[in-house]
Amino acid sequence: MLSGTAAQADLTINITQGNEQATPIAVVPFASEGGNLPEDIAQVVADDLERSGYFEPLPRSAMFEQPSSGDDVRYGDWKALDTRYLVVGKVTQNGGQLEIQYELLDVNGESRLIGETVTGNGSNPRATGHYIADQIFEEITGIRGAFSTRIAYVTSQGVGDDTQYALYVADADGRNSQQVLNSDEPIMSPNWSPDGQKLAYVSFETERPSIYVQNLATGQRVKLTEFEGLNSAPAWSPDGRRLAMALSQDGQPEIYVMDIGSRNVQRLTNSNSIETEPAWSPDGQSIVFTSDRSGGPQIYRMSASGGSAERVTYTGNYNARARFSPDGESLFLIHRGNNGYQVAKQDLNSQRLVEISEAQQAESPSVAPNGTMVIFATQQGNTGVLGAVTADGRAQFRLPAAQGDVREPAWSPFLN
Repeated sequence: MLSGTAAQADLTINITQGNEQATPIAVVPFASEGGNLPEDIAQVVADDLERSGYFEPLPRSAMFEQPSSGDDVRYGDWKALDTRYLVVGKVTQNGGQLEIQYELLDVNGESRLIGETVTGNGSNPRATGHYIADQIFEEITGIRGAFSTRIAYVTSQGVGDDTQYALYVADADGRNSQQVLNSDEPIMSPNWSPDGQKLAYVSFETERPSIYVQNLATGQRVKLTEFEGLNSAPAWSPDGRRLAMALSQDGQPEIYVMDIGSRNVQRLTNSNSIETEPAWSPDGQSIVFTSDRSGGPQIYRMSASGGSAERVTYTGNYNARARFSPDGESLFLIHRGNNGYQVAKQDLNSQRLVEISEAQQAESPSVAPNGTMVIFATQQGNTGVLGAVTADGRAQFRLPAAQGDVREPAWSPFLN
């Protein structure tokens, strides 16, 4: 059931909506010394920046010249192309190592913002490209880049009793996928530990739901729960010491918190309603969850130690699966409005809720650790795919798999 198989469910990116206010940038193909490169690192950088929705890379076909050093740049040529920033560089191969010298240039200011030499592993040049994109993104926007993070997701192929399920982790752009679990029973709700080293998830492999925690480096895993009834929706506390979850061992699904060290569980909610989908606030002081105690699914918030719960959402009659923004000031959730089930953002101070996705049956939102994007599950025709949208809704893209359905995305924390 455990597997370390690589690259069997890579996702491809289809940008469905660009940001008309994106900043123009040119990422010149990096010059190569020492032979052909196994990966076009400059293209990885350009793709990352475009996917963020913050930047619009200049097509290579529009470049008059392709310098590899800031000293060779004629700024007037790039100003004529309305390019705001310029990235140049060169790659030297030395055995199994890559040395990349790159520069980020301010075209209008005719100045160098970044000049750095990076040494990378030749077996994974894409990782170096993601690192460079992170540095450029942070230098220009002031926001830490999240291109070097990873995503987890569940695939399913087949029909009925022949359906096969698999849990994968991949780079944030859907590439470099690795299978970490496969099963002929459903796998649900992956959730990253705060250190990015483990995944908690629900598996039905014993024909009843149980919550497992798996170490991604070793494959070792532990079954944490096998209570009677529902065992679902695990969510790590920010300190990594507790898991919130939904259990129905006492009747209706209720919110519980487990101390992972002692395995003791504390029941937080006590109602005649369905309580599920817990998520911790970034400071670990409170938990939001979905409840139908008002007659339909709405988001409630309570102290992480229990007590009374306060209703948070009032717009519409369906709001579920809430996740905090990293600054704790907003929630991203699934809202049912005139456009069906969409990803929405609600400001916790003003309570203003805005739909940000344009998708078919959006579900399971997960927020990038820098808060700039949300990944979610959606439909493309009759096929389950992943979608992603910027936090302001200005840019969107989809990540379908080559075969089968993709569901249950979870964005990792920062990994370095």
